[in-house]
Amino acid sequence: MLVAAAVCPSTPLVVLGMPELRSACRSAIASVLEARPDTLIVVGGAEATRSYEGSAAGTLRPWGLDRAVGRGEPVLPLSLTVARLLLSGEEPASLHAVAFDATTAGCLALGESLGGSGERVALLVMADGSACLSPRAPGKHDEAAGPYNEMIVKAVGGGDAAVLAALDAAQADRLWVSGRAALQVLAGAAGGRAYRGRLLAAAAPYGVGYLAGAWLA
Repeated sequence: MLVAAAVCPSTPLVVLGMPELRSACRSAIASVLEARPDTLIVVGGAEATRSYEGSAAGTLRPWGLDRAVGRGEPVLPLSLTVARLLLSGEEPASLHAVAFDATTAGCLALGESLGGSGERVALLVMADGSACLSPRAPGKHDEAAGPYNEMIVKAVGGGDAAVLAALDAAQADRLWVSGRAALQVLAGAAGGRAYRGRLLAAAAPYGVGYLAGAWLA
């Protein structure tokens, strides 16, 4: 069953910049590892759904950063590469990319499967909020983005899997919420169990919602 989870942003900026957010991510990950899971799994959004071995490699060179992680040729998408760099040498059991446009049912089913893959499972979920939070955001500024993003922040901070499971995929797509699918995988892994949520950081310095949080059983 799922005993702990960390939620961190998938932006490469958290690796070399944004020190306060990076520190919050490391704290979230540390709290998850302190739960002593027997299986650590990483989940993040990507163009297509695919699973990777825990040793799989990724690089930030396409984003202008000379940082790489893992063994072999880089194959990981951005979200999973950032996750491996944040883990600082801790190798997960596996890494799972979930398509940005994956259906809610598919995300919940994947989460249920991952949550049941060990006696004490922990997830590191890489997920960004809306990218439409200001006129300078990558997406078109939308007044609905703020409330939607705040709903996600509160759900992560409150350990509320039901809210994450109910996120509307079409609205998330309109508001450029790239983390919607990964967050719904977390909801599927949680099932109907209660978790103590802790919000460690929430910011939108470039009009994109970034947050770090942890869930403990």
